[in-house]
This record gives sequence, structure tokens and C-alpha cells, in this order.
Amino acid sequence: MNMIIGKRQIILASLILVLGIAIYLNWQFSNGNDLVVTNQTESETKNYGDAQYVDNQTGVESDSDTYFAEAKLSRQKTRDEAVETIQSMISDEGIEEEQKETLSAQASEIASAIETESRIENLIKAKGFDDCIAYIDGDKANVIVKTDGLLENEAAQIKEILLQETKVPVENISIVEVK
Repeated sequence: MNMIIGKRQIILASLILVLGIAIYLNWQFSNGNDLVVTNQTESETKNYGDAQYVDNQTGVESDSDTYFAEAKLSRQKTRDEAVETIQSMISDEGIEEEQKETLSAQASEIASAIETESRIENLIKAKGFDDCIAYIDGDKANVIVKTDGLLENEAAQIKEILLQETKVPVENISIVEVK
């Protein structure tokens, strides 16, 4: 039998050797660094739109201000990404005219929602609330309000604003307090 060692065999042997060395070094350097399993997570995650209960001590205002700033930034980033995606799809040459019209309508709906949410937020702030954020999604409306305690008449004012500015049914309106 004639055994000829070709380039493929040399490359394969080299890769196996390098993989073996990497496994050995990984095993050597990870000795004694065992991971400990716990029931607690190290990172804190936030879900915007959920209520956040805090006490009336110092630092509360900065926490709620940070909450509103992060929520608005997240909402804006999500909207910008959606609009960018729609614009890239519209500019695609292979897309049919009918699909372009549908995408244009979606972009128009996003712009309308942004305008409506901004108008709602300004009207709620004009009623004396420090800060708020509104989310309008089709036939649902969520409003998060910075307040020390929402009174019934204040909740009624917020619902009235939402009913005047949107076509959302009253049973689909949600108001969340953040202190």
C-alpha cells in the first residue's frame, strides 16, 4: 500500500492538535474556578409598563425620573427601529406596489401613534402631574403616571383625555401609578 500524506491530512492533523491544546489549556486554567449555583440572579431587569412601588425617602424622585427617561428612550428606540425597517422594505426594488402601500400605511400609523401619545402626555401633565408616559397600541391604551396617590377624579380626568384623543374603549384603558 502506498501511503501519501496530502495537504488535507496535514491540515486535519494540525486542527486536531490545536483543538487538543485548547481543551487542555481550558481544563488547566479552569481548575479551582468552580461555578456556584444560586437561586438569585445578579442582574436587575426592568419591564417598562409595570408598576414600580417606592417609598417617600430621598432618591425616590431620581429613581422615578430615571424610570420615565428610560421608558421614553426605549419606546423611541423601538419606534425608530420599526420605521427604519419599514423604510428599508419600501426602498426595496423587488417589492410590489401593493406591499409598498401597506408599508406606507404602517409608517403612517406609527407616526400617528407617536403624535397621539405625545398629545396625551402633554394634556395629562397640564392637569398637574409631574410626569407620565402613554402607550397606544391599536385598541388598548396604557398610561403610567408619576403621582403620590391617584385620586378617583384624577383617574377620571386621565380616562377622559384618552377617550377624547383615541378610539380606545374605556374597558381597554389601563392607568398605572409610579411614585
